[in-house]
Amino acid sequence: MALAHQTTFAPIGKILAERVLPRLEHTQKRPLRVACLGTVSYDGATEADCVDRSIPIGEASSPQDAMAVAAMRVSHGDIRVTPDNTLRFRPRLIVIQDSGFGLVIAGEIRAGIILWQQPVASKAEATLVVVEASHLRGRAFAAAGHGDHPAARDFRFQATLLEARLVDPRWRETACELLRLPQAA
Repeated sequence: MALAHQTTFAPIGKILAERVLPRLEHTQKRPLRVACLGTVSYDGATEADCVDRSIPIGEASSPQDAMAVAAMRVSHGDIRVTPDNTLRFRPRLIVIQDSGFGLVIAGEIRAGIILWQQPVASKAEATLVVVEASHLRGRAFAAAGHGDHPAARDFRFQATLLEARLVDPRWRETACELLRLPQAA
């Protein structure tokens, strides 16, 4: 009787490379930082006086926890620049980054909820996003040169929103899995 060669077991090197090492790499990139990008202005300020600003809103040990922190802060509307409301802050985008500043996931804020952006699926798609974002930033520069500050801000935000899809390649699979979960939608 001859023994059949079984192919159901993967070599240990393949298991280490595909399953163990990526998880260890993610573990080393924690804690995750949650920030809100938005526009800061004084009461009565014109659009030209508004300034884009990033406000740190927390840290978390996992992408799920970071998304929950962001959702809670956005839904309660308690993201502020100063405790006394002398500066108005208009939140526009939530960004979650690892400790190496790699983008984990990002989402646009609309009507008190976060619309998480789908990460790019490939390097080719990432290149297209970068080209389009650069084009929008060029339009923003031109609009600002003509004194059209609201249009310039909108073009810059559209570029930033596109760039929110440029998730670090090490986090793309995780981000896609999170977006498939019902509570992340």
